[in-house]
Amino acid sequence: MRALLIVNPKATTTTPRMRDVLARALGSEIKIDMAETTHRGHAKELARTAAGDGLDVVVVLGGDGTVSEVANGLVHTGTALGIVPGGSANVFGRALGMSPSPVEATSELIEALRAGRRRSINLGRADDRYFTFCAGFGVDAEVIHRIEKLRHSGRPATPARYMRTTVWHYLFGTDRRHPRVTLQLPGEEPIGPLFNGIVANGSPWTYFGSRPVNPFPTASFDHDLDLFALRKMTVPGSVRIAQQFFEESSRHNRRHVMTMHSVAAFTLTSEIPLAAQVDGDYVGERTSMSFESVRNALTVIA
Repeated sequence: MRALLIVNPKATTTTPRMRDVLARALGSEIKIDMAETTHRGHAKELARTAAGDGLDVVVVLGGDGTVSEVANGLVHTGTALGIVPGGSANVFGRALGMSPSPVEATSELIEALRAGRRRSINLGRADDRYFTFCAGFGVDAEVIHRIEKLRHSGRPATPARYMRTTVWHYLFGTDRRHPRVTLQLPGEEPIGPLFNGIVANGSPWTYFGSRPVNPFPTASFDHDLDLFALRKMTVPGSVRIAQQFFEESSRHNRRHVMTMHSVAAFTLTSEIPLAAQVDGDYVGERTSMSFESVRNALTVIA
């Protein structure tokens, strides 16, 4: 078995020591080479080359952004993806049942490789990019954009900073009076207006420290896409909705929230450009974003 270890040296919790320990541990089981990413999109390039060379496995040491890039390079190739968490949230790996601890996750990965455990999962696609666990159009992407600016200025993306940024942005940084988003399902009448759209390929949406944040507890890598959208953005209603995220409740007030389960394809449009995110990466502003579920798109070691 041949493998490539892709390391993002700038990931939140990745260190040279962790990289070397992981390389030695994997090297005792399989023939493995290692490459470090140097720029955005590099992980996708490395993964695509590895798949083209016929490698069996690509292992990622990095956060969700790096994992997402590698997944985009491995779609429908047969080369499997293995994950060792090196970021701040590591949502995709944890949703697959991997430990958030790099040491424990390495042990789990080696055990899965020995046992030959592989799983084929669905991915989502947002316009021309695949996503592993979520994408967003509107408010959540605006928060991610602000967090990325803070990270670039040297401030880490801690749970407390996410919470403060979300509250500040909700109160002062977004228009809570005028919903701009319309949902279009193939062959059906438009639905709206809405304030945003959060799209899930799996569950949970993200984590607040060790606690899952879950607007769509029914989402699954074996189903099509789930959608969560806000119809209203009142303060009392939003507080209750946030509480339900932590309770994993799907019983939202339908006057405030619209949800859909296992939808194959749809498009979100806006009167004005809105922020967009894919797997926690801000991808700019746009007035339209099309989503599609892609069946059996990726093989994972889990």
